[in-house]
Amino acid sequence: MLRKILIANRGEIAVRIIRACAEMGILSVAVYSEADRHALHVKKADEAHSLGEDPLAGYLNPHKLVNLALETGCDAIHPGYGFLAENAQFAEICARRGICFIGPSAEIIRRMGDKTQARRTMQQAGIPILPGSEGSLSSVEEALEEASRLGYPVMLKATSGGGGRGIRRCNSPAELKHYYERVVSEAVKAFGSAEIFLEKCIEKPRHIEVQILADHYGHVIHLFERDCSIQRRNQKLIEIAPSPGLTEAEAERVCALAVKAARAVGYRNAGTVEFLCDQEGNFYFMEMNTRIQVEHTVTEAITGVDIVEEQIRIASNLPLRYSQDQVQKRGFAIQFRINAEDPRNDFLPSFGRITRYYAPGGPGVRTDTAIYTGYEIPPFYDSMIAKLIVWAPTYEDAINRGRRALDDMEISGIKTTRAYYQQILKTADFRSGRFDTGFVERHPELTRYSEKRSKSHIATALAAAIAAHAGL
Repeated sequence: MLRKILIANRGEIAVRIIRACAEMGILSVAVYSEADRHALHVKKADEAHSLGEDPLAGYLNPHKLVNLALETGCDAIHPGYGFLAENAQFAEICARRGICFIGPSAEIIRRMGDKTQARRTMQQAGIPILPGSEGSLSSVEEALEEASRLGYPVMLKATSGGGGRGIRRCNSPAELKHYYERVVSEAVKAFGSAEIFLEKCIEKPRHIEVQILADHYGHVIHLFERDCSIQRRNQKLIEIAPSPGLTEAEAERVCALAVKAARAVGYRNAGTVEFLCDQEGNFYFMEMNTRIQVEHTVTEAITGVDIVEEQIRIASNLPLRYSQDQVQKRGFAIQFRINAEDPRNDFLPSFGRITRYYAPGGPGVRTDTAIYTGYEIPPFYDSMIAKLIVWAPTYEDAINRGRRALDDMEISGIKTTRAYYQQILKTADFRSGRFDTGFVERHPELTRYSEKRSKSHIATALAAAIAAHAGL
């Protein structure tokens, strides 16, 4: 078993990994930029070390992180998600320096990180893929020829993309010409590569992904599917496990495809295979995420499996503790990404000091976050500041519990997406499970809500203030 892990990340995922380490008796080492000096992950870890003044450079420097891991006596690095989590060079440097990288090998990261290579690999393995260009595009003229062959609408995508970035839908040749250079520019800025490719666009798809675990002894299992269709500009907002819109047969089919995909590439550790599902129930491979996902929490809620702990066990060369028939799903879980944004103002980022934070509780409620009252949210990072997860025996019960938990949650001093999600939960389409990736764009009226809170919340806040003043 690993003894000491450096967490090459920040925010709620760093806190999540620190907690897993604590339960496993493993020492944790946090890293931070000057902007994160007072962050919760810094306070929670057994040790914390500065990466310097720059808010981003340290988190993105693989050599510095590996050197620090060695200096502090760590035998492993957990990359979390984002930053260097899917950076093959980082995994290679770890291997070369004798540090265990908690994730798949550099070869797998590189192969799955190149979307055109991943498509070819899946096609060879018999996994359905969307029609698209054979490789990366060399010019806008080639893109126009490919689009004419495929038929509009089409999707321009960054070959090294991920996280919903570097993607544009094109409904006509004019739009393709307009977006081509923009997508190239986004790809260079976000991923350091100008390569892009073209893919046929499915109308009104569902975004379905499957969590898999694979050890070093040939065991591969799935932990069922998640529905990530509620998204804005390809960024996920709400995730549900299992999908309320799939039949049991469809769910079994997509989970089997995910296991087949993982076996085809010799995958190790935790990963996610993402698919698009059309209106006829056909699944098409989209990408494979070679890291822990933001939404892993809903899978944990319905299965009881601690995915981060399993990551660490697999990296320690231990076999999976579960066979496929031992993993059972129970009930429904919903995760809400609480973002520091103002939905009523085109989701404008909202940074600043949190003057009051109250986390909801009760049966079936979990909050993963790194914020606290008095914390100053820096403007340099992703806007997600918390994840609220609810579980209940039925989908309807999970929605009702989600409404109650969102109502209980209080984050003052900044704008958040909390109240916006309340509006989504009231819609008939969401409550019935009849939604697709276009849900948010089709419902702009949901951003026109009032932020007035009930009198009970005012009374609660006053009571808390009085108690604090009285030193109770």
